[in-house]
Amino acid sequence: MAFLDYLREAVVAKAIGLPDQQARTPGVPSGTSLLGLIKHLTAVEANWFEWAYLGADVPFRDDEAPPTADETADQLIGAYRDAIRRSNEIIAACADLDAPGARSLRETPPPSMRWVLVHMVEETARHAGHADILREHIDGSVGR
Repeated sequence: MAFLDYLREAVVAKAIGLPDQQARTPGVPSGTSLLGLIKHLTAVEANWFEWAYLGADVPFRDDEAPPTADETADQLIGAYRDAIRRSNEIIAACADLDAPGARSLRETPPPSMRWVLVHMVEETARHAGHADILREHIDGSVGR
């Protein structure tokens, strides 16, 4: 949990202090932006922990939807932090990390909480690296 929380905050830190327009401007031809990464990770948190593992009756989120023109950095960061809080509550309530969840996002049996945690560390770390590069490209800022 410490590694995952560290990575989550590293992603958020890369968007803090930038004007919304800079944080939403794609930094690579694929269209990836800092706010796009945050919106993506918000959906991934909700999809894996709430929808898949817990089996909650929540809508499946499109994890490729770019930020809309009316979504601000504060709103997107707040939504990400809310998703993290909900995910952490689900994790804390899990008595057996090896027990399978309710359903899977893939065509596989539902994964265990242990698998979801490892996957989220990998997913968040990958995007934290992307965020590092995007922020450096914007204003030269490096480090956490």
